[in-house]
Amino acid sequence: MVLLRRRRLLCWGALATLLLAGVICFSGLCGGVGGVFNAADREVPIYAVDIREKKLAISFDAAWGADYTPTLLKILEENDIKTTFFLTGIWVKKYPEMVKAIAAAGHELGNHTSTHPHCNELSEEEFIEELKDNEEMIFKLTGKRTRLFRPPFGEYNNTNIRAARKLGYEVIQWSVDSLDWQELGVEAVVDRVLKNAHPGAIVLFHNNAKYTPEALPVILKSLRDQGYKIVPVSELLIKGDYYIERHSGLQKRKPGSR
Repeated sequence: MVLLRRRRLLCWGALATLLLAGVICFSGLCGGVGGVFNAADREVPIYAVDIREKKLAISFDAAWGADYTPTLLKILEENDIKTTFFLTGIWVKKYPEMVKAIAAAGHELGNHTSTHPHCNELSEEEFIEELKDNEEMIFKLTGKRTRLFRPPFGEYNNTNIRAARKLGYEVIQWSVDSLDWQELGVEAVVDRVLKNAHPGAIVLFHNNAKYTPEALPVILKSLRDQGYKIVPVSELLIKGDYYIERHSGLQKRKPGSR
């Protein structure tokens, strides 16, 4: 009788365990646990830099048009500010003299691929070709090698990030998006940038957004009034030993490093 009861208890215990496992899996907790393990292998770009100093970087993506670019360069020169321009190959081909002007003005040049594709849809070989082709075009025009890469549409995966790093690139995103390409007006661009600016931020603009030339002087003055120093992306980055937080994309100095 005692043995029979023990067997029943064991059976009920096993059944309860199976039911609990089923509930966990169907509730999505299994996916969450799997996500924890997957996160350990996840590669991420740099979205911002972990610094206390009031310093941030301004960047411009150039993929279409150049009507407003001379005005932007003039504004930056008047304010004695250097920034980073991420150029696509299609833009470089169409506006070679503008590429030279940006470089001559002392701004940093970044790689934004050759054709502005959805990089996650490319093979590793196709992705590498996108970077190399654009790098060579920029180098022939300016004599400068690009060492920062920004993925079009903000899309990336482990394969692309690792391939870019093997080529000597640091992959850069942004922590403050001006959304200037939506053309919602000057105030919308100004408010969005100033409300979200923070030490170590990387700010995203576009070289041919309609309201950026009018918004930029207001933003630069306000940031300076707040005590911010504005630099190109490479000057913001931590040199030496660092790591990138997988959940935030924050570049941080490794403990004990200088």
